[in-house]
Amino acid sequence: MTIAAWESLSFGLGRMAEAAASTGHRLCLLTGDRSVYRHELATLPAGALDVVDVDTDDPDAVRRALAAVPSLAGLINTTDTWSVPAAEAAAEWGLPGPDPEAVRLLRDKRRVRQALRARGLSRSAGVAVVPGPQGADAVLRTVGLPVVLKDSAGTSSCGVWIAHDEEALHLALAEAARQPLKGELFAEAFLAGPLYSAETLSWEGRTRLLGVLSRQTSRTAVVREEVAAFPVALPERDAVEAWVGRALEVAGHRRGFAHVEFILTAEGPELVEINRRIGGALVGEVLCRALGTNVYTAMMDEALGRRPRLLDAPLDARGPAYGFVLVYADRPGVLKGWHGLGELASFPGSVEWYPVREPGETLAHVGDQRGCTGMVLAEAATAELAQHRAWSAAVRVRPVIADTA
Repeated sequence: MTIAAWESLSFGLGRMAEAAASTGHRLCLLTGDRSVYRHELATLPAGALDVVDVDTDDPDAVRRALAAVPSLAGLINTTDTWSVPAAEAAAEWGLPGPDPEAVRLLRDKRRVRQALRARGLSRSAGVAVVPGPQGADAVLRTVGLPVVLKDSAGTSSCGVWIAHDEEALHLALAEAARQPLKGELFAEAFLAGPLYSAETLSWEGRTRLLGVLSRQTSRTAVVREEVAAFPVALPERDAVEAWVGRALEVAGHRRGFAHVEFILTAEGPELVEINRRIGGALVGEVLCRALGTNVYTAMMDEALGRRPRLLDAPLDARGPAYGFVLVYADRPGVLKGWHGLGELASFPGSVEWYPVREPGETLAHVGDQRGCTGMVLAEAATAELAQHRAWSAAVRVRPVIADTA
């Protein structure tokens, strides 16, 4: 029998195929662009999974492709973009899956913020804002400065602006007016403190905290994720686990992975956003390595409608910690390659390179994760040391960019 994936995160296909096989099923990826998975497909053994080329933005085309999948037993999705149509399709086909209405709620960051605030789990409000100069007065009157402006349905750090003064606010609103937003623009209070993400697994309302990932972002007005490390030894772990469990319950997330970004403020954790999936970039890989198990087996269990064994399994916290750094192009243009990849082997931490782009690709955006060309991964005894090792190696990797014709 087959478990189909309606697109996926760029990394993790190998782990997913292995997890599907462990349940006696075969993984089938439905994708509109194989190049997104070039690294995974190039490193997997031949025949490890099936790949079906289909316009995944066309729900009818996907349904026809699903009808041709042999013995379809489950449908999974690990992205934000296709999470709602995948949930709707699973419900229509009578397959196990999340409540589509709960998925719709989680795809609207403003509605999630409002739901948590109504239950006393967030001190910040989500205020709808009109992009452009006419929105400034409403922001100053209802939220104040500093402020964060967001696309309510944004992904990959796109459509996020931080403004600390009125000049920056006007610039951000002007930029937001020029951007094709996936949802609606809204404003919320800027949260002071370090950024983390809680990596969780839920089933019928019970949530297990698998660990906490540290996150570092750029210092520009546009938020860009730069560095991450796992697992972080937080003294507030128990409080974070209790808080994130309540937050997910209020947001209607009752089963499956969640990637919950939060700021650890002086008053406790405050939500940044909830993604009803395993974390992106190399989060899934470092979870598997650090916890000593293929966490994607839980994804397959969920797809088959059964309680994930990972909820009760002992987790090996004695393994290495991991840090990874996203390597960005410094300007738009054509990627010609990288300087410094040959130096990585001389750095401590069993350093590995994960390419995201390939030479010849045009990079039109460098202010968010679309400008990431690859990632450097390193291991160590602690997340702090792993992050330092990954950073020291990554600064030696320099994308070579040529002007577009």
